[in-house]
Amino acid sequence: MAGALVGGAFLSGFINVVFDRLIKREFVNLVVGKNLHRQLVEKLKTALLAAEALVADAEQKQFGNELVRKWLDSLRDALYTADDLLERVLIRAEIRNKARIRLPRFFRNLYDWKMETKIEDVVKRIEDLEKRKDTLGLKEIPTGSSSWRPPSTSLVKGNVFGRDADQQALIKMLNDNNDHNLSVISIVGMGGVGKTTLAQCLYNNKDLMDGVDLKAWICVSENFDVVETTKNVIKGISSGVCSLDSFDLLQQHLKDKLSKKKFFIVLDDVWSEDADKWHSFIAPFQHGRKGSTILLTTRMVNVGRIVQHYNSYTLNQLSDDDCWSIFADNASFPESNGSSELEGIGRKIVERCDGLPFAAEALGRLLRSERRVEEWNKILLSDIWEFPMTDSKIVPALLISYYHLPAHLKHCFVYCSLYPKDYKLDKDELILLWMAEDLLQPPRRGQTLEEVGCECFDGLVSRLFFKQVENDDEKYFVMHDLKHDLATFLAGDLCCRFGEKEEMSILTRHLSYNHSIPEVTCSSSKIKYLRTLFYINDGSHIGKAPATLPCDILSKNKYLRVLSFGRIDIFPDSIDKLIQLRYLDLSWSDIEVLPESLCKLCNLQTLKLNNCFSLTMLPNGMCKLVNLRHLDIRGTPLKEMPKGMSKLKQLHILSKFVVGKKEDNGIQELGGLLNLHGSLEIERLENVVDANEARSARIIDKKHIDELLLKWSLSSGDDMVSNTHTDEQDILGGLQPHTGLKELTVEGFKGEIFPDWIGHSLYQNMTSVSLECCWNCCVLPSLGQLPSLKSLSIRSFDELKSIGKEFYKNEGHQHSSPIAPFPSLETLEFDDMSCWEEWQLPDSEAFPQLKSLQIRDCPMLKGDMLSQVLVRIVSSSLDVSRVHELKIKEDAERWDKKMRLDGDRLSISGFECVVECAFKARIIHHLTSLQEIQISYCSSVVSLGGNCLPKSLQKLKIFNCRLLTRSNQNQIPNFFLESFM
Repeated sequence: MAGALVGGAFLSGFINVVFDRLIKREFVNLVVGKNLHRQLVEKLKTALLAAEALVADAEQKQFGNELVRKWLDSLRDALYTADDLLERVLIRAEIRNKARIRLPRFFRNLYDWKMETKIEDVVKRIEDLEKRKDTLGLKEIPTGSSSWRPPSTSLVKGNVFGRDADQQALIKMLNDNNDHNLSVISIVGMGGVGKTTLAQCLYNNKDLMDGVDLKAWICVSENFDVVETTKNVIKGISSGVCSLDSFDLLQQHLKDKLSKKKFFIVLDDVWSEDADKWHSFIAPFQHGRKGSTILLTTRMVNVGRIVQHYNSYTLNQLSDDDCWSIFADNASFPESNGSSELEGIGRKIVERCDGLPFAAEALGRLLRSERRVEEWNKILLSDIWEFPMTDSKIVPALLISYYHLPAHLKHCFVYCSLYPKDYKLDKDELILLWMAEDLLQPPRRGQTLEEVGCECFDGLVSRLFFKQVENDDEKYFVMHDLKHDLATFLAGDLCCRFGEKEEMSILTRHLSYNHSIPEVTCSSSKIKYLRTLFYINDGSHIGKAPATLPCDILSKNKYLRVLSFGRIDIFPDSIDKLIQLRYLDLSWSDIEVLPESLCKLCNLQTLKLNNCFSLTMLPNGMCKLVNLRHLDIRGTPLKEMPKGMSKLKQLHILSKFVVGKKEDNGIQELGGLLNLHGSLEIERLENVVDANEARSARIIDKKHIDELLLKWSLSSGDDMVSNTHTDEQDILGGLQPHTGLKELTVEGFKGEIFPDWIGHSLYQNMTSVSLECCWNCCVLPSLGQLPSLKSLSIRSFDELKSIGKEFYKNEGHQHSSPIAPFPSLETLEFDDMSCWEEWQLPDSEAFPQLKSLQIRDCPMLKGDMLSQVLVRIVSSSLDVSRVHELKIKEDAERWDKKMRLDGDRLSISGFECVVECAFKARIIHHLTSLQEIQISYCSSVVSLGGNCLPKSLQKLKIFNCRLLTRSNQNQIPNFFLESFM
């Protein structure tokens, strides 16, 4: 694998971090020559550069060579020690410089002497490691690119198992593109999943290749050289002949060859995402005949996305049964009459392959013709990463993707070994941790650190290190098992998941835990160099006591950057000693008071205090945390904000702001926080005096806020500010957000009428609106012209009696082109509307996309009127023609009325007389694909005879419909009447 470290060695990247710290302007100005001698700094630089020359070779040789691996661990530990010491020296120098503190010379010299001694020890450690290079056979190697594997060919090798469905899906995808002159299709999957094998099967499919004039197989591998690849395509379609060298002549020649021809070109093992290279390469391929295709295999999601007609096919892992077939085939294990004991061991081995056919093939080959149980057990119990590369290609197959990562992404990936297998990764949390650990590159001009983290996360997703999982109710990311094993191996003792391991190494810097850490562990010298002490709630201890840490653990850690707790009742004052701390999570704790010493954490970036139910006040000195970027206080019952929050100019996320009554903690303190992103909740708006004060919060200038919750306290009391209804309307008007807002919630508004900005069509991105407990409002705002609104919830409007045409369109708004009311709305909910009597629909069709309607606890609504409204809404639905199954349940739970359109199923419950209304309005005839009707608890007399039922109907079920007479039954055709009760 020589030269495969195209992204740079893992430790090389960290050496650069330490080296950059030494040359930063702040370090040179405040430390060099003052706290540390210039000669010592230069000596450290030299040692770092000497070590950097060896790490690429060492990282390749660590597999199967324990001495090299220990050498790397020792070097990494020395680098971490150097970085911790250098950062601590700089922070102390910055603190003294800002405070203009001048310590007595004796104390200053004593501290500097101690630090210099420690750094001299680190330099000597690095120098001693460099001297061992000859003993270990380490040398400086280039970081060019060469593949670990031989070039692929178009020939299928051996039997193929478990890919029939994938072949058929790709054949369909290829045939669907026959109308385009050029289509690019990518087979995307992680290393070893069988992309090349699947491409070979397609390439050799005679039926698929029928009508193809030219085809070629090109193995591109890591180096995507446009000239060389173009030449190889020409050779592939010209029987291996190409004597041209000029790129222009090559492209002209290829264009002539492909012109008016249908071609099928496979580019195997493609890595490059360089759009300029792809645009240049693809030009001659635009002149082929319809149905021409370039098929790529790649581990990178974004490869090939430069042509108009592009499709990708994600190739997933195989089942364990299919992997067993591959394993048995390569192990020459007989299909029948094989040893049941060996098969049992073999199937356990296959489970470790986690669906990768390449791994099953490689492990099977290791046991080819081997029938001794002890040898099979040896493979089962061995660490896959301990196999020498000459014996198994699994390690290089997975490592090549890792080696292609840039150095900073390698650090981010390895850090993820702190999480247990199958853990649902929180993207936002992981980015904050990477920030705290200083694993991210510096932001470009105009870019935030969070955006850099997002790019890193998306980069790992696009390279298939993380896999997105989508369920009905959630989306999350996980690491593939073998990728997790790789991260754990590469981390070594650097990261420790306490609980899976009961002991940690003195080399451990990052520790995660999911249950209590005993005193004996915390009393050891191993824990004092930790950078990370991170609680992970993986659900494994549900029903058990929360994980705890010994109360004196903070006094033993000086270098912590990340700290989170499973449970803590009292937070120690000694927290201010952790001057390098950047991430602190006290969520779900029982803390009642936070010490003022917390406000001395000058480098703190993230403070999480969500759901601290006993915490009602934040420390007064919060405004001193000038580097704070994330403050999460969701679910924590704060009475008011501390003073001076406007000084926290770096705040990126402020989950909640509780308006106080004083000038230094009132809503005007929000005015200076223009960098806020994401979601913002503003509580206790009753403390806002007037519209001018509301406008001083400058909500409209916060362009990065996506979700806004405006909340007045629901209770009344003597301490409440007394405003008229007009004042309340003006105050809400002064809180108008920018027009890019996506979600809005207004709760407890005391006015009678909403300001015009709510529902204005300028809010093109608004997808969700929730209006709650607006007890004095008698008119709903005009929300019907919001073009992107998908979810609308209206709850507890005690004075509202009628919903009329004003709900759908405000005549005062100037619309360039009025649209059908609620064009995108999918979910509509009304709840606790005690006086609501009337619901009018507009003359035009409304709610064309509605999938769910729910009306709860609205006692004054008349059933027949409501059923007529429902029938009109259903008739207006664009998806109604797709309905195959209709279920109507009339009388059940009248207080809770529901309509749900889920794919080809329409269900209606709780609406009185809806059956009669539906048949009278002949709504059933709109259901042109209807095959089954089920009616139950019907209270109205309905005639089902004549032509009221659609011709497509195959089945009719009727239950508990006492007023549906026998005469009606006789009118129902017998061939689809299933039940009549």
